[in-house]
Amino acid sequence: MADRTPPLAVSELRRLVEAGEIDTVVLAFTDMQGRLQGKRFAAPYFLEHVLDGGSEGCNYLLAVDVELNTVDGYEMSSWEHGYGDFAMHGDTGTLRRVPWNPGTALLTADLAWHDGSPVVASPRQILQRQLDRLAERGWQAYVGTELEFMVFQDTYEQAWDSAYRGLTPVNQYNVDYSILGTGRVEPLLRRIRNEMATAGMVVESAKGECNLGQHEIAFRYADALTTCDQHVIYKTGAKEIAAQQGHALTFMAKYDEREGNSCHIHLSLRDADGRPVLADEQGEHGMSPLMRHFLAGQLAALRDFTLLYAPNINSYKRFQPGSFAPTAVAWGPDNRTCALRVIGHGAGHRLENRVPGGDVNPYLAVAGMIAAGLHGIDNALELPAACTGNAYTGDAAHVPTTLREAAELWEGSAPAREAFGSEVVDHYLNMARVEQRAFETAVTDWERYRSFERM
Repeated sequence: MADRTPPLAVSELRRLVEAGEIDTVVLAFTDMQGRLQGKRFAAPYFLEHVLDGGSEGCNYLLAVDVELNTVDGYEMSSWEHGYGDFAMHGDTGTLRRVPWNPGTALLTADLAWHDGSPVVASPRQILQRQLDRLAERGWQAYVGTELEFMVFQDTYEQAWDSAYRGLTPVNQYNVDYSILGTGRVEPLLRRIRNEMATAGMVVESAKGECNLGQHEIAFRYADALTTCDQHVIYKTGAKEIAAQQGHALTFMAKYDEREGNSCHIHLSLRDADGRPVLADEQGEHGMSPLMRHFLAGQLAALRDFTLLYAPNINSYKRFQPGSFAPTAVAWGPDNRTCALRVIGHGAGHRLENRVPGGDVNPYLAVAGMIAAGLHGIDNALELPAACTGNAYTGDAAHVPTTLREAAELWEGSAPAREAFGSEVVDHYLNMARVEQRAFETAVTDWERYRSFERM
């Protein structure tokens, strides 16, 4: 099984605190929107009281919208229930330094109610439940996420003040794979790479992408929980480092009409001895019979589970023909026009889910992929023929085109309720409905430009 050795041992943290090198410890969990929420503690107080005893946080943090507004419809947290606390207990396997914030360490937390029972709607807990289902079969998931982002010359404050209009990208032409283009922003990219490495992540590479100022930093795959923990820390850290450098960067799925920010998720399974479960060099396209069922489950549940892969209104604007973002519920060997791509060989043989964008919550998306795969295995689903041509022009079912459509599919999904339970399904259904209502009441620039004078 995977090595969960922490980047920073507790004994080393104690030494660094005594030496005055660490004075602050962040205890944080990931909320529904994929953001870190928590507290900063004085390091001596953390060691004495919080490391073993945990801390508390208002349970509204899993029942608010993006703006942290309290909203109706959540069973676990409301005005009627008094907006009490849940407990935050740190997972010492995640302890690490935060080099972009001097003298700081960070510990990722799990959430529990005061009786010790888990908060089942917590994204990390949702993933853990699916990992437990794999473990019952002697399997473990290994995952890599590929996050794209766009960088601007403007600061976050300047971007806000300009209503996010007229921003200047750090590259003003397509720099996909361009060494010259990445060199233009290398001081920022280098800081992010090096400081993520100091935080305990294994950085592989950085490359330019297609949109203006768009880049990607890739990290080595790890067990699923480690990858998702690192993913959310990286997103926060990249934004903080960019701000320190006088830049703003965004992971939003679709900033403009050009290519969106994707987050392709790669997944494979291994058994207790570390052997690949899904790979078979003698099988068609290197797939074992088990992988054929696992992949068939991905296809069967993809539309139902799209809410986990594309959680926001903006997410659905990525899904455009010819954009390298998928529109077809199809799979293919090394075919980037499909929602699901099969690539690699041997121990590196894996499937790639191309539906998620940069706004995805990784815990929810990976949980969805595992649940879909187990659905395919448990029901011995047969894998349809591969798409070897252009999936954009084929006749496969369409990836949901709106948040409303995805929410309706999620609400009525028997596989979702079986895998996650009705409490989780209803919780994230309400999140989608809250977002949909907020969008429907907003008046946009598009409407003003079209209607102010001419309507």
